[in-house]
Amino acid sequence: MSDTADKRTTVTIGDQTFERGPQGATHQTADGNTPTLTTQQGVPVADDQNSLKAGPRGGTLLEDFHFREKIFHFDHERIPERVVHARGYGAHGFFELTDSLSDYTTASVLGKTGTRVPAFVRFSTVAGGKGSSDLARDVRGFAVKLYTEEGNWDLVGNNMPVFFIQDAIKFPDMVHAVKEEPDRGFPQAQSAHDNFWDFASLSPETVHMLLWIMSDRAIPRSFRFMEGFGVHTFRLINAEGKSTYVKFHWKPKQGLQSVVWNEAVKINGADPDFHRRDLWQAIESGDYPEWELGVQLFDDAFADTFDFDILDATKLIPEELVPVRRIGRLVLDRMVDNFFAETEQVAFCTQNVVPGIGFTNDPLLQGRNFSYLDTQTKRLGGPNFTHIPINAPKCPFHNFQQDGHAAMHNPKGRVNYEPNSWGAGPRENPKTGYRHFPDDNGRTTRERGELFADHYSQARQFYISQTKPEQTHIKNAFVFELSKVETPNIRSRVIAHLLNVDETLAKGVAEGLGLKELPAPAPAARTPITDLAASTALSILKNGPDSFAGRKLGVVITEGTDAALLDALQKAAKAEGTLIELVAPVVGGVTLTDGKTIPAGQKIVGAPSVLYDAVVLLSSAEGTKLLSREATARDFVADAFAHAKFIAYGPDAAPLLAKGGITPDEMDDGIIAIKNDGDFKPFIATCRKLRFWDREAKTHSV
Repeated sequence: MSDTADKRTTVTIGDQTFERGPQGATHQTADGNTPTLTTQQGVPVADDQNSLKAGPRGGTLLEDFHFREKIFHFDHERIPERVVHARGYGAHGFFELTDSLSDYTTASVLGKTGTRVPAFVRFSTVAGGKGSSDLARDVRGFAVKLYTEEGNWDLVGNNMPVFFIQDAIKFPDMVHAVKEEPDRGFPQAQSAHDNFWDFASLSPETVHMLLWIMSDRAIPRSFRFMEGFGVHTFRLINAEGKSTYVKFHWKPKQGLQSVVWNEAVKINGADPDFHRRDLWQAIESGDYPEWELGVQLFDDAFADTFDFDILDATKLIPEELVPVRRIGRLVLDRMVDNFFAETEQVAFCTQNVVPGIGFTNDPLLQGRNFSYLDTQTKRLGGPNFTHIPINAPKCPFHNFQQDGHAAMHNPKGRVNYEPNSWGAGPRENPKTGYRHFPDDNGRTTRERGELFADHYSQARQFYISQTKPEQTHIKNAFVFELSKVETPNIRSRVIAHLLNVDETLAKGVAEGLGLKELPAPAPAARTPITDLAASTALSILKNGPDSFAGRKLGVVITEGTDAALLDALQKAAKAEGTLIELVAPVVGGVTLTDGKTIPAGQKIVGAPSVLYDAVVLLSSAEGTKLLSREATARDFVADAFAHAKFIAYGPDAAPLLAKGGITPDEMDDGIIAIKNDGDFKPFIATCRKLRFWDREAKTHSV
């Protein structure tokens, strides 16, 4: 026991009883229900609140091995964060095959219908550090690790099907350009600065991706409501050795949805962990996110007739040309037990494939295959990062690799090599072993394929595939980003590229920047194709949900809120699968008209309407008067209106609309009066559209 143990007193606060030392330190001691705290060597600890000193005011003694071990480990807790994709969030689940591809591949996970394997998925942003906000305008990483019976298969992609560059040799330049500028250390987690746009405007191959990154795809409402793409063209290889090209897609069963920019800015202030919290709450409540795995399969004959090079990662194959075949489902049903051990230490490598899945000569993919392994070795301390449980295969594995930093298992016995004459250890297997597809295009060169030179055609196709609201958002995003660029020539160069995409877009951006004269179009290395058909699959709004399930409804209540109306709303929402969060002047609770007191989920000053997909105002007459004097309540209404959200209001809540700046002539079909219990079911049905976009042009706020 420590020499102060006999001086402790017992204190009870609430339902917690603990000991307090003579200087007020809290001591919680082990009993039959809690284990004894020990050092890493298993030695029991008597006092975890005070270091060993030479007297009460004396120096700390090196003899205190518990203190030394504890502070030593703390000092080494952090590992280097990822250079890109540093801010991530992961969850466990499973993949289940629903349609066999056994004619195309020997991969067991894609062979027998009904095959189910464990999965781990990590979502991430690209540019920002670990401490950045969830809703930065950015690409989202969508990395999936499948633990198959033939080893781990990592499908490491993004929520956009194309990328900024064509060759991996440009990756360091692209990342350096988008990261904070090295002389000033800002801006963090955003591309709205000179360096990025300087690089982009001097690299025509980025133009297609620029349209995507300026679209609403870059500010998703949730991880659950975004697509995933493998980005590159891969191969499937069957038992006869025949290769079929494949592009991988993850299609969310919940439909697509994004926020508008003004919301993203406010959400980052109100809840910088918005995406993390959303995924956590959905899984913890049993509303498991689900995606379908889709494949686009094609052969050399199609590749030869396609207008673009299938090895070019800045291009996509429209679904109208090669439909996406749905072959399986990915379900996330369990959060991690420890964020660091799993989400932070998980190592994804594009080279991790299983027999029956192969690579193409995409120069960006080839570079990633090298880079990712190199990165994991640096981050996780050495070559044995696969010994960490989250990275280890769940199938049997055997090799002669040994030693190294943090080795957890080594060959047993005298044999640590092959071939050997001892009859011990694993052996190669020509029948089941991985075979690389033989692909030889001849001479060595530092060139790109001829079709790689078309930088504008698919960018134009993406733009014309968007709805009018989405096109407006793209224009506004370019204006915002370029308004942060201090160098006029860079702004002008970007517009010169946009003139090769769409003249109306270019003129709109120029007008938004106050550019008096348009520059000449940027010289095109290959003449753009201007008659590519629009693709429905490229629009978010054309691929939204068919229900309001999984969305969140913010409901404002006060003292005296009509209990019957609130009950009717809760029943209608439950039937739809919609989550309700009650927002009140105080979180402690309000008393309804039936005399019952119910707690609120949020206090209105901490729950702006940007956190919700639609809002309902059910304040009483007296509550409305009180809220009308509250600035955050007025903002709650004004933002919901400006962000084109559906708004329902009860009989006594109408004055809140006026206080939110909504005049009688601005009332539209997206603002719905609730007169009786039966009005909530049609209101919830209306919310399936997610936004009342007709209002957006009038508000000019997004």
